[in-house]
Order: sequence, then C-alpha cells, then structure tokens
Amino acid sequence: MTNWSPKILAIRIHSLAATFNRRYHRATALHRPSGPPKLSPYDVNCILRANEHTQEFFGGSVKSYDSNQLASNSPIEDSRSEASCVHTSGLLVGIFDGHGGPACSQVISKRLMRYIAASLVPPDDLRQHMLGGAQSFSFLSCHNDKARTLEFVSEIKELYEKSFNQFANELTNTTLAGFQMHQTLENAFIRLDQDLSREAIEMPSLRTMSVAMSGAVALVAHIDGPHLHVASVGDCSAVLGTVTDTGQWVAKKLTNEHNSDNVGEVRRLLSEHPATERDTVIRGERLLGQLAPLRAMGDFRYKWTREQLEQLVVPQFGEQVIAPYYLTPPYLSACPEITHHILTPRDKFLIIASDGLWDTMSAMQTVHLVGEHMYGKAFLQPLTLPKQDITLGEISQMLSTRKAGLQKKPLDRNAATHLIRNALGGTEYGVEHSKLSHMLSLPQDIVRLFRDDITITVIYFDSEYLPTELSHLMATEW
Repeated sequence: MTNWSPKILAIRIHSLAATFNRRYHRATALHRPSGPPKLSPYDVNCILRANEHTQEFFGGSVKSYDSNQLASNSPIEDSRSEASCVHTSGLLVGIFDGHGGPACSQVISKRLMRYIAASLVPPDDLRQHMLGGAQSFSFLSCHNDKARTLEFVSEIKELYEKSFNQFANELTNTTLAGFQMHQTLENAFIRLDQDLSREAIEMPSLRTMSVAMSGAVALVAHIDGPHLHVASVGDCSAVLGTVTDTGQWVAKKLTNEHNSDNVGEVRRLLSEHPATERDTVIRGERLLGQLAPLRAMGDFRYKWTREQLEQLVVPQFGEQVIAPYYLTPPYLSACPEITHHILTPRDKFLIIASDGLWDTMSAMQTVHLVGEHMYGKAFLQPLTLPKQDITLGEISQMLSTRKAGLQKKPLDRNAATHLIRNALGGTEYGVEHSKLSHMLSLPQDIVRLFRDDITITVIYFDSEYLPTELSHLMATEW
C-alpha cells in the first residue's frame, strides 16, 4: 500500500473526481433531451409584441385601448374584434374563445358585433339604410387592421348577408319606445346563434358544419358615454379597475363564469331537465361529461334534437358525436348574462380577456398590474417643461421625480402585452426571463398542457369626460 502525503492524496482525489464527473456528464448527455431553445430578450419581445394593437380616440368616454393575443393552439382558437358603431355612438369590443377548432369563434367575432350595431339603430333610420343597400359591414368601423383583413369567402359571405338582411328587416318593424339595451344585446346573441343553426341545417356544407360542430364563448362590451354594458356567455371575464379616495386600486368583476363552479348556473341547467337526469346533465364537472362551459354559441351537438344529429351529423362524424345520456336537448344556451354599469371618474379602465389569462392571474392582480403600468408608462414619454416660468429648484424636483419613476418604467407600452408578460413570466420577485423564455419556447405538442390561448383588451376611460355628477344624473337604466 502506497503511503500518500495528505497534500498528494487530496490532489489525487480531486483528479479522480474530475475524471468521474467528465465521464458521467458525457454518458448522460447521450440520453438527455435537448429541451426547448433558449430565447433572448429580443426574441421574447418579438413574440410577445407580434399581435399587439393600440387605438386612441378623441372625445367621448373612451380614451384608448390596448389589445394583444398569444397563441397556444395551432391555429389559435381565440378571436377578438374592436369597432365603433357607424350610425350610432358607442364602441364595441369583443373577446371570443373557441373550442373544437377556430371556425365558430372566427365567424361570430365578425358577425355578432354587426348584429348588435344594427340593433342599436332606430327602426326608421335602419329601414332607410337597408333600402339604400346597406350591408352588414357598413354598420361598423373596425379599428384592428389585422382583424379587418379577415373577410369571408364569397359563397359563405352571400349566405351570411342573407341572414343579416332578414334580421335587419325584422328590426325595422320594432318600435323605438320599446328599446331596452339588455333585450337588444340578448336578442343579437340568440338570433345569431339561431342563424348559425339554420344555415347548417338548410345549407349543409363543410364550412357551415364546421362552424356548427365547433363552439365559442363570447364577451362583448358596449361603451356609450357613461354607459357600459357587458354581455357574456361562457368563461371570458371582464374586470373594472377603479381607484378609491385614498389611491387604492379596486377590482370589480362584471361577469360570472358559466361553468360547473357557478352554483346558480348549475341550478339553472338542472331545472331545465327532468329530475331523472340530475346525475347525467353534469358529469365530471362538464356538460354531459364533455363540455366545460355551460353557455356557448355554436356547439349544436348539444342543442339539436337527436333526430337532427342522426340525420345531419352522424353520417359525417360518426355515432360518437352524440353525447351519452342525450335525452332532452337543448342542453346548452347562447343567452348572455348582461351587466350594466354607470362609469364615474373613479373608473379608470376595463380589462376583458379569455380564460387563458384568468388561469394564471386573479382579477386584483391584473388591476394592480395595469394600474402600475398606467403610472409607469408616463415616464416612457420625453420630459416636457411647462410653458410658464419655472425655477431651477422646480426643474430639479421634476427631474428627481422622473428619476424615481423611471425605476417603474414598463418594458411594454401596450398594457395587454404587459399582462401577458407577467402572466407567463411573473414571480414574486418580478418577471423572470428564464421562465418567460421557457413558456414561449415549449414544443407545439405539449404547450397546451402548460398554457391556453390568451387574448386581452384593456380599455381606458377619460376621467375628464366623466364628471362626478354623472353618476347621479345617469343612475336610471338606459
């Protein structure tokens, strides 16, 4: 046995350990998955900002809005739409979250807001527009250029225009005295859903059936002066960001999710079917054990009669298209739940988003993030001095304030992008680049396990347009 000195022994042990580590890492590297590529901050920003859009307004209660979306599914199943009504005042903003494919969400994102816009025109004026040859798209002025370029192919466009003309002509026979905003929004949702059904039944084709067999939840906000109406089916959500007298942010939810977690919604659904189906209408927290939202547009496999499904759908899609225990349809409703809110100067913004955002963040978290973003975004603008005389001391104070504020300067000008960045990369210590890079570089075959499509629109209100007295003057229902 060799007698090693302590120093030589330590060197020898260190050398053997280094050799072992090299061989171990070389061997395990052959079996180690390569993993997703690392994204640079520049790459991350390009991905996050690819679909963002900002629109500013002059006059009225809406100052601007920021919108963005990030896909998880390929193709993305979320859609969005933002437009001003041409023949009436007001802004329409919508989020549409599809399932079973993107067909239904893409179609209703364009058609639903046209139905609503036409419904808001007084009957006599609407009659004149229709006699003048008005088409559905002429009732809206779209603001998102990317959304505006998505037009329907010619044969399906003619079918959709025919349905719209029938609906608009029926509206001309109503009376202005009977106008109720709640009823108007409800009728637009239900009528479009009925048209989607009729079109697929009367003119079955690959396009009409793909819309009918897929589905979408929908949330539409209409803002006209101090009046904010939100109509929703499904699990998209709207949250109002309000500031208190003491400068604290308050998050006010204006929607309820229509799923099995909503006790009132479950009771409504069960009351519409025999007691013998109490254990089968909702199974595994899903409608008939299959669908998560309990209200949606499309999805006629949960609305048509069994005879209609057997005649129209089974030959093309097979017997499995009929859900187990399908006994007393319809099981699914397209009737929206509607909230009316009178805006005051304390209401600063409205966040509407698909559930891809709410899966990762609470309403209060989003309001805090947008509120901080509002403050920090001011420091992205160049410093401007007032026109009146100003002392060196005042300039020094302004520079000190700006220096402190620059620490809160956001990376993104767009608040929707800011929310997505925090939703995917946020930690208790702030946004972590490695986490964000990982979430954005997940392979397509597994990304849906970690995150859903995310679509967000943040609408900013003009506090100067909404005097405090307005909340008292406009307290009655519109």
